[in-house]
Amino acid sequence: MADIISEYEDRLPGKIIEELRSSIPKGISDTKLKKIMEAVYEEYTNARVSSGEAVGMIAAESIGEPGTQMTLNTFHFAGVAELNVTLGLPRIIEILDGRKELENPMMEIYLKKPYASGKKLEDLRNLALQIRETKLTDISREFAINIADFTIEVKLDKEKMKELDLTNNKVMDAISKQLKGYNIKDNRDLLVLKARSKDDTFNDAYKTKEKIKNINIKGIKGVSQVMPVRREEEFVIITAGSNLADVLQLEEADAYRTTTNNIFEIEQVLGIEAARQAIINEIFKVIESQGLNVDVRHIMLVADTMCVSGTLKGITRYGVVSDKSSVLARASFETPIKHIINAALVGEVDNLNSVIENVMINQHIPIGTGLPSLTVKPQKAAKEK
Repeated sequence: MADIISEYEDRLPGKIIEELRSSIPKGISDTKLKKIMEAVYEEYTNARVSSGEAVGMIAAESIGEPGTQMTLNTFHFAGVAELNVTLGLPRIIEILDGRKELENPMMEIYLKKPYASGKKLEDLRNLALQIRETKLTDISREFAINIADFTIEVKLDKEKMKELDLTNNKVMDAISKQLKGYNIKDNRDLLVLKARSKDDTFNDAYKTKEKIKNINIKGIKGVSQVMPVRREEEFVIITAGSNLADVLQLEEADAYRTTTNNIFEIEQVLGIEAARQAIINEIFKVIESQGLNVDVRHIMLVADTMCVSGTLKGITRYGVVSDKSSVLARASFETPIKHIINAALVGEVDNLNSVIENVMINQHIPIGTGLPSLTVKPQKAAKEK
């Protein structure tokens, strides 16, 4: 059995060979195994792309055509006003444009035991509250400025503080770490902030009052809402807002499965290979949710194009298009005059190696039958020899 499989090691990729070794039952006859290997090899050969095939064009058509049938909608989680998920074409555009600011950033936080089992629902709820970001405005009833001495008065909501296990001292510590140049006085239900500088004006006090509203008191910055959801036999925390680096630091979080829909965060925390896989997963998830069928290889080609430089770049004039060596290819996308003038100023040469520049000047394109270049000896030179 091992000898028959090893015969195909030079003809099939290593991954397919490994899958065959693990899935073929023991005790199979050599004749049957030979037939299986031949069938796999034939399937693999048929699946390979012919030399000179316009794979970019086929990928664009294969993703673009079903993309026109996608619904322009946003999925809304029932019962949670802030938790929306971008679906359909807007999400595809968001991924392919390489946008750093997402319309609805979100995370799926998988948990370790015992939280994942949900046996202690109270612990799960408390964990979710620990993750959600609490700003000063969330635990305050009122913000006011005392005009007499330009002090800022923050009236605290004791009920919300008790629910989140917060004390005045914890709140004061959080404010003092993120706000410099102010003394904080504790008056039970009231916190009084006074500037150390004697040159403080009403305008400065007003700016500070607006600034302290967004000070993070507790939880993970950027995670505005949390919702535990049951997935098969375990609980997963879905969040509105994303902060992968800080969430992976949590002891309760399963770092191997926790993910975010922000591709740039994945690139920064886990690297470019993880970002490439995230692009494939996210696009495939959208296409699958719409009930469409696109071969994963087309999506892989797009992901490779976005990540080939080692950093994540969107398919825009500022992203992958700006990296093209051909000035005509860059000019064909957007802002043609700018590209042509800049190339002329520095004497840039275009070798017409790709498809679009040859289309523009009405030459054979180097794909398919136009790919081979034939060299013919002149008759005169042949006679001399």
